[in-house]
Amino acid sequence: MKNKPLILASASPRRLDLLAQIGLTPDRVIPADIDETPHKTELPRDYALRMATSKALAVMPQATGAFVLSADTVVACGRRILPKAETAEQARACLTLLSGRRHRVINGIALVSPDGAIKTRLTDTVVQFKRLSEAEIAEYMAGGEWQGKAGGYAIQGRAAIFVTYIAGSYSTVVGLSLYDTQSLLRSAGF
Repeated sequence: MKNKPLILASASPRRLDLLAQIGLTPDRVIPADIDETPHKTELPRDYALRMATSKALAVMPQATGAFVLSADTVVACGRRILPKAETAEQARACLTLLSGRRHRVINGIALVSPDGAIKTRLTDTVVQFKRLSEAEIAEYMAGGEWQGKAGGYAIQGRAAIFVTYIAGSYSTVVGLSLYDTQSLLRSAGF
């Protein structure tokens, strides 16, 4: 099955960049158009896995005979799922909540093989931020990196100066666990 095409079910340019780091270029990129609203009592790990699987399954009908890879990244503070910040208010609230605290970044990954078999993985990375001053939050907000980012920050950008501790996969926090992605692809025969 190694000569089967690889479809990335994601609109994230960061995931494309991460795949390029390990020598993978998807044959096509087809963003999944699904409702990403968390269920009322849904836990962060369950949500990440559901989103990754739903994205892969939504794209599968357009990718006959191909591998379909999808992922979802969730920033969680306790049982709380932080949003992908769309407004400055959301981003400021996320950064204020994360200030001086540890949080988890969860990456759900799903791979649908050409034969329809679905394999999934979950990764969990712990990140701790230093205590942020109002001035630091305002300066970060002014740069605009927070837009559309889970938890209102991009670790691969200026938010890296906020991180005092990380345990787990750095690529998970960026948006795709490269170790788990490679493992999934190999186990599926890609």
